[in-house]
Amino acid sequence: MANLPSRDKALALMHQYVESESLRRHMYSVEAVCRAYARKFGEDEELFGITGLLHDFDYEKFPDEHPVPGVEMLRERGYPDEVLHAILAHYTPRTGVEPETLLDRTLWACDEITGLVTAAALVRPNRSVMDLEAKSVMKKFKDKAFAAGVNREEVQHAVGLLDVDLKEHTQFVIEAMRGIAPELGLQGAEVPS
Repeated sequence: MANLPSRDKALALMHQYVESESLRRHMYSVEAVCRAYARKFGEDEELFGITGLLHDFDYEKFPDEHPVPGVEMLRERGYPDEVLHAILAHYTPRTGVEPETLLDRTLWACDEITGLVTAAALVRPNRSVMDLEAKSVMKKFKDKAFAAGVNREEVQHAVGLLDVDLKEHTQFVIEAMRGIAPELGLQGAEVPS
């Protein structure tokens, strides 16, 4: 995509606005899963990845207005309309923008579920995504008290729009996150015997 800024520029922008390590890791997770889906779908990996990387970059500074200020900043920096639309569509309740494209639906389907996968990995004795399986995450999915900030209805709706099975999607997300586990702090630790 000709007018898509590089990942280095997107990463620098994200680091400029996001101080929270957990939010950065969330954005890396969503980027990794969006990239994996782009490969699966035969789509533009850079477009999908950068959209995932930047989708929440304004959240710390503008939590009550997110993602509108971020989209305006990205527009000023020349990001393509596909990126802007997908970021607006990942927060339909605030923006009123519905997910229409494959990129929109992919971002939405990958957003919340990465938080649930991360939480499920962190409660394991080894704190790792490397041996985590969808079956374990699905048990946690049913427990509304676990990772209560993850909106289960939104996850199910988004996965439905992407037209994938929830358990298969969850396993796909886990596998994509394994590819960057050290960056996410989810590569695991020695479990004391």
